[in-house]
Amino acid sequence: MRINLTKREIVNSIFMQIGYSKKVSETLLEDFFDIILQSLKKSKKVKIAKFGTFELRKKKSRVGRNPKTKEKRIISERNVILFKPSKELKKKINFIYDKKVWKCI
Repeated sequence: MRINLTKREIVNSIFMQIGYSKKVSETLLEDFFDIILQSLKKSKKVKIAKFGTFELRKKKSRVGRNPKTKEKRIISERNVILFKPSKELKKKINFIYDKKVWKCI
């Protein structure tokens, strides 16, 4: 089962932990996303220490195929955002995972 973290849950968490109103918390989160987006557009790379790096890459156009109909189509050139987690984030994720595995045994 897949559980998604929603924007509403993040806003609620900011509201509960910091005490800002939900409106201010939502604005804070939106501004954070806008800063990352604008920085990506400007410099094509955003590094957040101890979290990871977002990178904007251009994919060339290519020929794709519909798996059902086998029809060939050209997939247009586009930008994609890649995320590479930092070593610290990987360690934290693996540590949490290892603790859960050990609890199950």
